[in-house]
Amino acid sequence: MVLVAVFGVALLVAVLLSGLAARTVLSTSFLFLAGGALVSDGFLVLIHITPNSGIVSVTADLALFAVLFTDGMHVSLPKLRAHWRNPARALGLGMPLAFVFMALVTHFLVGLDWTTSFLVGAVLAPTDPVFASAIVGRTEVPAKLRQLLNVESGVNDGLALPVVLVLIAAAGPTAGSAEASPGKIAVELLLGLTFGVVLPLLVNALVRFRLLGAEAKLQPLLPLASGIILYAACHLTHANPYLAAFSAGAVLAHVSPEAKASFEPLGEALAELAKFAALLVFGALLTPKLFGDLSLGGYAAVVLAIFLIRPASLLLSLLGTGISRREKLVAAWFGPKGFASVVYGLLVLQSGIPQAEQAFTLVAVCIAFSIVAHSSTDVPIARAFDVEDLAGIPDGSGDTDAPTSTSPQALSATGGP
Repeated sequence: MVLVAVFGVALLVAVLLSGLAARTVLSTSFLFLAGGALVSDGFLVLIHITPNSGIVSVTADLALFAVLFTDGMHVSLPKLRAHWRNPARALGLGMPLAFVFMALVTHFLVGLDWTTSFLVGAVLAPTDPVFASAIVGRTEVPAKLRQLLNVESGVNDGLALPVVLVLIAAAGPTAGSAEASPGKIAVELLLGLTFGVVLPLLVNALVRFRLLGAEAKLQPLLPLASGIILYAACHLTHANPYLAAFSAGAVLAHVSPEAKASFEPLGEALAELAKFAALLVFGALLTPKLFGDLSLGGYAAVVLAIFLIRPASLLLSLLGTGISRREKLVAAWFGPKGFASVVYGLLVLQSGIPQAEQAFTLVAVCIAFSIVAHSSTDVPIARAFDVEDLAGIPDGSGDTDAPTSTSPQALSATGGP
């Protein structure tokens, strides 16, 4: 009950400061992260949570599922078919590059063996724009950039999980059922994709029966019920829940725009609640001992992961594309480590493989640093797009697809009539 009380207080403070956070570098995500750390064993000792506590994996899993389900609804399938090349480059080239670079840095700077180093690379490869929501959720940010980041983050969680499972099995003796074969992994991915596509289609077909139909005030609960069923079905059958969640959200928005419109306010609120709860619990793991256990080489690896590896990997993958230079730089920066990395890092720790604790410590510190860095820079950068567009400032990229402003402000700023 103490945890519930702490969450309620943190939620109240976050809501009261949310207006300020929307205009400044203050981050509500950071408030929950810091709040969890403050009440944990490292400081006030109001709650006792360890990485092996069931609440850690459950809250992170639920938050990731909820966020991916709502993120999927923001994907326009017709636009994705027309502009699939950039997300495909980020997933097919940028993500593997980040995976390999992170493994090399981990091996040489932290001293982990090669298998565990590649495991760390796989855990930290997925990105999560929920910590940069001002970028993917604000209309002043170019749609091409928002779609790139949204699709990349929605799909790469599911792509990373098979690699994580295989590398856990290859890293040595495990304490649980972490073994995975390529065939089993392929089946889990296929099941997740199938559930994510079929369930929304089935629910949409049921709604169109003449004798059936949802009352107006209950319509937002229809996608919620679908999401709950999907979550349970995936865990009962060991299907990939993250790929299922993202694909279900995208399909639901495509076949039933009215359901998307009615569910969106509720869905966004639920996803925020799940995110905040997971951040509070994860923050409770960030004790002084955890940070003290990481070597100087580990801190160097964290800095490189955030400031060099992700940016360089994505910039290389986007060479030759029609995206403007400014948008490439923003996309390269916003590669936050989020709930997928939390979940996969816990899988590594609970597997009991050699060097599992060292790997988890590196992953946890990297996620914490990433949340602070990315969630405190999303609003200023998103607002900069609007300011530059209004001022008529060219990005110097020569991108013919970039819109030009003809607003009165732009004309006056450029000396127009």
